[in-house]
Amino acid sequence: MQGDFSPSHRGGSGAPLVCLHGFMDTWRSWELLLGALERHHDVLAVTLPGHAGGPPLEGRVTDALMADQIEQAMDDVDFASAHIVGNSLGGYVALQLAERERARSVVAFAPAGGWAEEDESFRETLALQARTHAALAAAAPFADMLVASEEGRRRATQLIVTSFEHIPEELLVHQLLGAARCETDPLVDHALRVGYTLDASRIACPVRVVWGTEDKLLPWPSAAARLREDWLPHADWIELDGVGHCPQLEIPLEAAQLILGFTTA
Repeated sequence: MQGDFSPSHRGGSGAPLVCLHGFMDTWRSWELLLGALERHHDVLAVTLPGHAGGPPLEGRVTDALMADQIEQAMDDVDFASAHIVGNSLGGYVALQLAERERARSVVAFAPAGGWAEEDESFRETLALQARTHAALAAAAPFADMLVASEEGRRRATQLIVTSFEHIPEELLVHQLLGAARCETDPLVDHALRVGYTLDASRIACPVRVVWGTEDKLLPWPSAAARLREDWLPHADWIELDGVGHCPQLEIPLEAAQLILGFTTA
Protein backbone atom coordinates (compact mmCIF):
# COMPACT_ATOMS: atom_id res chain seq x y z
CA MET A 1 0.00 0.00 0.00
CA GLN A 2 1.23 3.49 -0.77
CA GLY A 3 0.86 4.57 2.85
CA ASP A 4 3.17 1.83 4.11
CA PHE A 5 6.77 2.91 4.71
CA SER A 6 9.71 0.63 5.40
CA PRO A 7 13.30 1.35 6.38
CA SER A 8 14.94 -0.45 3.49
CA HIS A 9 14.76 -2.86 0.58
CA ARG A 10 17.24 -5.57 -0.33
CA GLY A 11 17.36 -7.75 -3.42
CA GLY A 12 19.54 -9.20 -6.15
CA SER A 13 22.99 -10.72 -6.08
CA GLY A 14 26.52 -9.68 -6.91
CA ALA A 15 28.77 -6.94 -5.60
CA PRO A 16 27.13 -4.83 -2.86
CA LEU A 17 25.35 -1.66 -4.00
CA VAL A 18 23.73 0.89 -1.67
CA CYS A 19 21.10 3.35 -2.96
CA LEU A 20 20.42 6.61 -1.09
CA HIS A 21 17.47 8.86 -1.94
CA GLY A 22 17.08 12.62 -1.85
CA PHE A 23 15.55 14.99 0.68
CA MET A 24 11.91 14.15 1.58
CA ASP A 25 11.99 10.95 -0.54
CA THR A 26 12.07 7.27 0.51
CA TRP A 27 14.03 4.27 -0.74
CA ARG A 28 11.28 3.75 -3.31
CA SER A 29 12.72 6.65 -5.28
CA TRP A 30 14.89 3.87 -6.83
CA GLU A 31 12.05 1.45 -7.49
CA LEU A 32 11.86 1.90 -11.27
CA LEU A 33 15.45 0.74 -11.81
CA LEU A 34 15.87 -1.82 -9.04
CA GLY A 35 15.18 -4.73 -11.40
CA ALA A 36 18.05 -3.70 -13.65
CA LEU A 37 20.43 -3.08 -10.76
CA GLU A 38 19.58 -6.33 -8.99
CA ARG A 39 20.59 -8.40 -12.01
CA HIS A 40 24.18 -7.35 -11.28
CA HIS A 41 24.29 -6.32 -7.62
CA ASP A 42 23.22 -7.20 -4.11
CA VAL A 43 21.21 -4.00 -3.66
CA LEU A 44 20.40 -2.31 -0.36
CA ALA A 45 18.13 0.73 -0.78
CA VAL A 46 17.86 2.62 2.50
CA THR A 47 15.49 5.30 3.81
CA LEU A 48 17.46 8.08 5.47
CA PRO A 49 16.91 9.19 9.08
CA GLY A 50 14.05 11.61 9.58
CA HIS A 51 12.30 10.38 6.44
CA ALA A 52 9.15 8.25 6.23
CA GLY A 53 10.09 4.70 7.19
CA GLY A 54 13.60 5.61 8.29
CA PRO A 55 14.92 6.03 11.83
CA PRO A 56 13.42 9.03 13.64
CA LEU A 57 15.64 11.97 14.42
CA GLU A 58 16.80 11.97 18.02
CA GLY A 59 18.68 14.82 19.60
CA ARG A 60 20.65 17.45 17.73
CA VAL A 61 21.19 16.90 14.01
CA THR A 62 24.88 16.73 13.07
CA ASP A 63 26.67 16.54 9.73
CA ALA A 64 27.68 12.98 10.57
CA LEU A 65 24.15 11.76 11.32
CA MET A 66 23.19 10.42 7.89
CA ALA A 67 26.53 8.79 7.14
CA ASP A 68 26.63 7.22 10.62
CA GLN A 69 23.20 5.66 10.10
CA ILE A 70 24.06 4.32 6.64
CA GLU A 71 27.31 2.86 7.94
CA GLN A 72 25.27 1.07 10.59
CA ALA A 73 22.84 -0.21 7.95
CA MET A 74 25.80 -1.49 5.92
CA ASP A 75 27.28 -3.16 8.98
CA ASP A 76 23.93 -4.82 9.72
CA VAL A 77 24.05 -6.63 6.34
CA ASP A 78 27.82 -7.23 6.43
CA PHE A 79 28.71 -4.74 3.70
CA ALA A 80 32.25 -3.74 4.64
CA SER A 81 32.22 -1.60 1.50
CA ALA A 82 29.86 -1.12 -1.41
CA HIS A 83 29.27 0.76 -4.60
CA ILE A 84 27.11 3.68 -3.49
CA VAL A 85 24.53 5.55 -5.54
CA GLY A 86 22.85 8.69 -4.27
CA ASN A 87 20.54 11.45 -5.41
CA SER A 88 20.59 14.99 -4.00
CA LEU A 89 20.98 14.67 -0.21
CA GLY A 90 21.73 10.99 -0.78
CA GLY A 91 24.47 11.96 -3.22
CA TYR A 92 26.12 14.12 -0.57
CA VAL A 93 25.90 11.26 1.94
CA ALA A 94 27.39 8.90 -0.64
CA LEU A 95 30.40 11.20 -0.92
CA GLN A 96 30.69 11.33 2.88
CA LEU A 97 30.81 7.53 2.90
CA ALA A 98 33.52 7.62 0.24
CA GLU A 99 35.43 9.99 2.51
CA ARG A 100 35.12 7.30 5.22
CA GLU A 101 36.48 4.64 2.81
CA ARG A 102 33.21 2.69 2.75
CA ALA A 103 32.61 3.18 -1.00
CA ARG A 104 34.04 1.10 -3.83
CA SER A 105 32.67 3.72 -6.22
CA VAL A 106 30.14 6.55 -6.10
CA VAL A 107 27.54 7.54 -8.67
CA ALA A 108 25.91 10.78 -7.52
CA PHE A 109 22.85 12.23 -9.24
CA ALA A 110 22.81 16.00 -8.55
CA PRO A 111 24.46 15.73 -5.12
CA ALA A 112 23.65 18.44 -2.60
CA GLY A 113 26.29 20.70 -1.10
CA GLY A 114 28.05 21.74 -4.29
CA TRP A 115 27.38 25.47 -4.31
CA ALA A 116 30.41 27.77 -4.49
CA GLU A 117 31.64 28.75 -1.04
CA GLU A 118 30.45 32.35 -1.42
CA ASP A 119 27.12 31.38 -3.03
CA GLU A 120 24.25 31.91 -0.58
CA SER A 121 21.56 30.69 -2.97
CA PHE A 122 21.46 27.37 -1.11
CA ARG A 123 19.42 29.25 1.50
CA GLU A 124 16.78 29.97 -1.12
CA THR A 125 16.77 26.29 -2.09
CA LEU A 126 16.26 25.22 1.51
CA ALA A 127 13.48 27.79 1.93
CA LEU A 128 11.81 26.42 -1.20
CA GLN A 129 11.99 22.90 0.17
CA ALA A 130 10.48 24.03 3.48
CA ARG A 131 7.59 25.69 1.60
CA THR A 132 7.19 22.59 -0.55
CA HIS A 133 6.96 20.39 2.53
CA ALA A 134 4.26 22.60 4.01
CA ALA A 135 2.27 22.43 0.76
CA LEU A 136 2.65 18.66 0.55
CA ALA A 137 1.56 18.22 4.17
CA ALA A 138 -1.61 20.17 3.35
CA ALA A 139 -2.20 18.16 0.17
CA ALA A 140 -1.44 14.73 1.63
CA PRO A 141 -5.07 13.85 2.54
CA PHE A 142 -5.98 14.41 -1.11
CA ALA A 143 -2.97 12.67 -2.68
CA ASP A 144 -5.04 10.05 -4.53
CA MET A 145 -7.22 12.71 -6.11
CA LEU A 146 -4.24 14.89 -6.93
CA VAL A 147 -2.44 12.26 -9.01
CA ALA A 148 -5.64 11.08 -10.71
CA SER A 149 -5.35 13.87 -13.29
CA GLU A 150 -2.55 14.72 -15.67
CA GLU A 151 -2.43 18.28 -14.36
CA GLY A 152 -2.22 17.00 -10.79
CA ARG A 153 0.65 14.67 -11.64
CA ARG A 154 2.44 17.53 -13.38
CA ARG A 155 2.08 19.74 -10.31
CA ALA A 156 3.18 16.93 -8.00
CA THR A 157 6.39 16.32 -9.95
CA GLN A 158 7.29 19.77 -11.29
CA LEU A 159 10.36 20.20 -9.07
CA ILE A 160 11.87 16.76 -9.61
CA VAL A 161 11.29 15.67 -13.24
CA THR A 162 10.44 17.16 -16.60
CA SER A 163 8.77 13.96 -17.86
CA PHE A 164 6.31 12.26 -15.52
CA GLU A 165 3.83 10.29 -17.66
CA HIS A 166 5.51 6.89 -17.07
CA ILE A 167 5.69 7.15 -13.27
CA PRO A 168 2.99 4.93 -11.66
CA GLU A 169 0.28 6.83 -9.80
CA GLU A 170 0.72 4.58 -6.77
CA LEU A 171 4.39 5.48 -6.54
CA LEU A 172 3.59 9.19 -6.82
CA VAL A 173 1.07 8.92 -3.99
CA HIS A 174 3.63 7.08 -1.88
CA GLN A 175 6.24 9.77 -2.52
CA LEU A 176 3.79 12.58 -1.73
CA LEU A 177 2.75 10.99 1.54
CA GLY A 178 6.37 10.24 2.40
CA ALA A 179 7.44 13.82 1.76
CA ALA A 180 4.62 15.07 3.97
CA ARG A 181 5.86 12.87 6.84
CA CYS A 182 9.52 13.91 6.57
CA GLU A 183 11.00 15.66 9.63
CA THR A 184 12.11 18.62 7.54
CA ASP A 185 12.52 21.40 10.12
CA PRO A 186 15.55 20.07 12.04
CA LEU A 187 17.24 18.96 8.81
CA VAL A 188 16.71 22.33 7.12
CA ASP A 189 17.77 24.19 10.27
CA HIS A 190 20.98 22.17 10.43
CA ALA A 191 21.83 22.83 6.77
CA LEU A 192 21.21 26.55 7.22
CA ARG A 193 23.34 26.67 10.35
CA VAL A 194 26.25 24.47 9.31
CA GLY A 195 26.21 24.22 5.52
CA TYR A 196 28.03 21.41 3.73
CA THR A 197 31.62 20.24 4.10
CA LEU A 198 33.62 17.51 2.44
CA ASP A 199 37.26 16.45 2.70
CA ALA A 200 37.56 15.40 -0.92
CA SER A 201 41.26 14.62 -0.47
CA ARG A 202 40.17 11.48 1.38
CA ILE A 203 38.01 10.20 -1.48
CA ALA A 204 40.09 7.57 -3.27
CA CYS A 205 37.38 5.62 -5.10
CA PRO A 206 36.09 6.39 -8.62
CA VAL A 207 33.30 8.99 -8.68
CA ARG A 208 30.76 9.73 -11.40
CA VAL A 209 28.54 12.82 -11.06
CA VAL A 210 25.40 13.04 -13.20
CA TRP A 211 23.34 16.23 -13.52
CA GLY A 212 20.20 17.11 -15.47
CA THR A 213 20.35 20.45 -17.26
CA GLU A 214 16.70 21.15 -16.32
CA ASP A 215 17.17 20.57 -12.58
CA LYS A 216 14.74 22.90 -10.80
CA LEU A 217 16.01 22.25 -7.26
CA LEU A 218 19.77 22.24 -7.74
CA PRO A 219 20.26 24.21 -10.96
CA TRP A 220 23.04 23.15 -13.28
CA PRO A 221 25.81 24.28 -13.29
CA SER A 222 25.70 26.76 -10.38
CA ALA A 223 24.73 24.18 -7.74
CA ALA A 224 27.71 22.07 -8.81
CA ALA A 225 30.36 24.81 -8.79
CA ARG A 226 32.32 23.77 -5.72
CA LEU A 227 32.11 20.10 -6.60
CA ARG A 228 33.45 20.72 -10.08
CA GLU A 229 36.10 23.30 -9.26
CA ASP A 230 37.35 22.38 -5.79
CA TRP A 231 36.24 18.98 -4.58
CA LEU A 232 35.81 16.63 -7.56
CA PRO A 233 37.34 18.19 -10.68
CA HIS A 234 38.72 14.80 -11.77
CA ALA A 235 35.42 12.93 -11.38
CA ASP A 236 33.56 11.57 -14.40
CA TRP A 237 31.03 14.35 -15.09
CA ILE A 238 27.92 13.67 -17.20
CA GLU A 239 25.24 16.18 -18.24
CA LEU A 240 21.75 14.96 -19.11
CA ASP A 241 20.08 17.36 -21.54
CA GLY A 242 16.48 18.17 -20.65
CA VAL A 243 16.41 16.02 -17.52
CA GLY A 244 15.35 17.20 -14.06
CA HIS A 245 16.50 16.57 -10.51
CA CYS A 246 15.70 12.84 -10.20
CA PRO A 247 16.99 10.87 -13.21
CA GLN A 248 16.18 7.59 -11.45
CA LEU A 249 12.49 8.53 -11.68
CA GLU A 250 12.53 10.35 -15.01
CA ILE A 251 14.76 8.11 -17.13
CA PRO A 252 15.15 4.91 -15.08
CA LEU A 253 16.62 2.73 -17.84
CA GLU A 254 19.24 5.32 -18.75
CA ALA A 255 19.95 5.97 -15.06
CA ALA A 256 20.51 2.25 -14.49
CA GLN A 257 22.91 2.14 -17.45
CA LEU A 258 24.85 5.12 -16.06
CA ILE A 259 25.21 3.26 -12.76
CA LEU A 260 26.01 -0.18 -14.15
CA GLY A 261 28.41 1.21 -16.72
CA PHE A 262 30.44 2.54 -13.81
CA THR A 263 30.05 -0.17 -11.17
CA THR A 264 30.62 -3.13 -13.49
CA ALA A 265 33.38 -1.62 -15.64
